[in-house]
Amino acid sequence: MSRALLSEAAVTDALQPPRWLRNAHLQSMLASTAWRRGRVLAAARPMLGAAQELLLECGAGVRLQCFLSRPGEARAAAPVVLLHGWEGSADSYYVLSLAQLLYARGFTVVRLNLRDHGETHHLNRELFHSCRLPEVVGAVRALQARLPGEALQLLGFSLGGNFMLRVAAEARAAGLNLRQVIAVSPVLDPAQTLTALQGGFPGYERYFVRKWLRSLRKKQAAWPDLYDFGGIARLRDLKVMTAELVRAHTEFPALEDYLNGYAVTGARLATLEVPAHIITSLDDPIIPVAGLARLARSPALSLTLTRYGGHCGFFAQLNGPTWLEQRLIRQLGGAEA
Repeated sequence: MSRALLSEAAVTDALQPPRWLRNAHLQSMLASTAWRRGRVLAAARPMLGAAQELLLECGAGVRLQCFLSRPGEARAAAPVVLLHGWEGSADSYYVLSLAQLLYARGFTVVRLNLRDHGETHHLNRELFHSCRLPEVVGAVRALQARLPGEALQLLGFSLGGNFMLRVAAEARAAGLNLRQVIAVSPVLDPAQTLTALQGGFPGYERYFVRKWLRSLRKKQAAWPDLYDFGGIARLRDLKVMTAELVRAHTEFPALEDYLNGYAVTGARLATLEVPAHIITSLDDPIIPVAGLARLARSPALSLTLTRYGGHCGFFAQLNGPTWLEQRLIRQLGGAEA
């Protein structure tokens, strides 16, 4: 991967929203805010009605929850495993919207929850952190056993995209049969993302602090003899909160070591053999695009870079499937949305 990807020649003009819809913050907020709720939930009823809850044994006693929706007449296309972003869930609107579009086209769809996301805080004793890659690898391995003979397609958003890229880099060593991996607006350099969250539009830090505290309270309620996050709740500073939880609940000696532990920059993706594709935007207010220049070179890794789209937005219009959803359906082997 080189700085050439950041040149004008690397930018696609395929996504051209109207001028009023080009604002990066608007695009980012539209992806997951409640304005989509009624329409997404109504459309997703068939897929949700078919969903089977599974508790996957991921190794070392860890269990992760997922929901498997298999259509009556499944396509020959490989099953798709969807992974949400930080403090999202298998029921995030951007996950449900894409999952239903895929399900309606005959795809078997799996919506996976990371540890302590959704309503899963009771399943595992230890706290979630972003370096818990082995259990996500274990979840994919468990799904592979449940869907024998089928190469899986992995698709993640934001932190979920970061996890899926790291899973792909370990596919050979882990014995995973993957057709491809797609990462939408993935976290590249966590330290840069933390800086962007704190120094950019003020609503982002407040949003994530609020959601994280809600999650920590659920963890404390599930394990009251182990956790008391009262002190953390008073900090209200994302970097300070992260540093304190790293100190108290991980093996990492310092915040910098933890953040480097899940970066995909540097040599992390040098071992990629599975076809992997990143879709991200120049105007992403959370994931600085400069991180792309520090990805390891790999012939298996490709990139779609748009001028507009914000963070996980990519809306060409407000109604109907998004530009991103149409692109993903084509790339996963489905008909046009």
